[in-house]
Amino acid sequence: MQAVGIIVEYNPFHNGHHYHLQSAKEETNADCVIAVMSGHFLQRGEPAVVSKWARTKMALKAGADLVIELPYAFSTQQADTFANGAVAILEHLKASYVCFGSEHGNTQSFLKFSRLLKEHEHAIDAHVQSYLKVGNSYPKALSLAMKNITNEQIGLNMEQPNNILGVSYVKAIEKQHASIKPHTITRIQSHYHDKMLSETEITSATSIRHALFQDIIDVKDLSRYMPNPVIQGLKDYQTQIGFLHNWELYFPFLKYQLMTHSPESLQAIYEIEEGIEYRLLNAIKEALSFEDFLSKVKTKRYTRTRLQRMCVHILTNTKKNELSKSPSTAYIRLLGISQIGRLYMKQIKKDVSVPIVSTVSQCKHVDLSLDIKATNIYSSPLQEPIRSQFLKQEYTQPLIMI
Repeated sequence: MQAVGIIVEYNPFHNGHHYHLQSAKEETNADCVIAVMSGHFLQRGEPAVVSKWARTKMALKAGADLVIELPYAFSTQQADTFANGAVAILEHLKASYVCFGSEHGNTQSFLKFSRLLKEHEHAIDAHVQSYLKVGNSYPKALSLAMKNITNEQIGLNMEQPNNILGVSYVKAIEKQHASIKPHTITRIQSHYHDKMLSETEITSATSIRHALFQDIIDVKDLSRYMPNPVIQGLKDYQTQIGFLHNWELYFPFLKYQLMTHSPESLQAIYEIEEGIEYRLLNAIKEALSFEDFLSKVKTKRYTRTRLQRMCVHILTNTKKNELSKSPSTAYIRLLGISQIGRLYMKQIKKDVSVPIVSTVSQCKHVDLSLDIKATNIYSSPLQEPIRSQFLKQEYTQPLIMI
């Protein structure tokens, strides 16, 4: 059996994700789809709208065969570290391909871009630093640096988020000398950051979240954009928990954390650097909401995504000595599996060199302890006794099988 890996967040799952999943399987002739999925906090520095368990069920019902949790140590970091963790997991699981969506849609361009980055590493780094110093975001600085270094026309816009991740996946494969091959599929109809719901059946997850949290649309009215099992899953979660998760629910907890810090103690938190601690502490005193807080802190240099990741680490009180910029993959946490997934795991299990964990009691590792802490914090807005039941689920939830 051959497997294709996809690296996902499903926040929430929609028709574009279904297109990506099915296209990945068809274009690589894979028998099995391995979805490496972020846990309760995501790469853009956001809480997932529903729990990892709810999203696992959605992924399996949509056609994924294995759902693996991408640990907090990778899922809440910048693109290269995020990609390194996900690619390492897929390599351990003997995937033949990693298939990612991108705005560009040409695999060879990603390979060429990665090669140029490696060949001109020091010169590009120097240019990037100079562009950062004058207030550019990292994606913009990298784009400008590449234009300075080479006249080759690659046509890869590094200010587009999926292109950034695509390059990071290719770099991770090369860095790890992995046997896995990259393959990209062009994103269709909707852009990653689009806030308005599309008039077609494919819209961005950003637009769905925006519509839900601005009360523009109800979950039950999303049938144009999402498979019915996903809509039912969201409705069930909303009924059971009482809400869908967003940053505003966590703002009181973030504010409490910040108000307990001095500038010196805040410097110990992961990603807090360059004096941003003073700006954060000044803004929190007057901020009336999370959006208000971000608007007071955001600058040209600090993108929304970067600030949100800082806020996640403040919220979870994750210190610099707890996270590495190049952590290793010490285990594989299996959240869900299909019948095809069971056959595939039976085929490869003896050749997997790290423990495969389905319950947390099976493994002790610093990254796993961070995942447990992330779940604890994720549950903070829940009311009792639902919160205690949710916390217990981290230890008692059996492998989800479809």
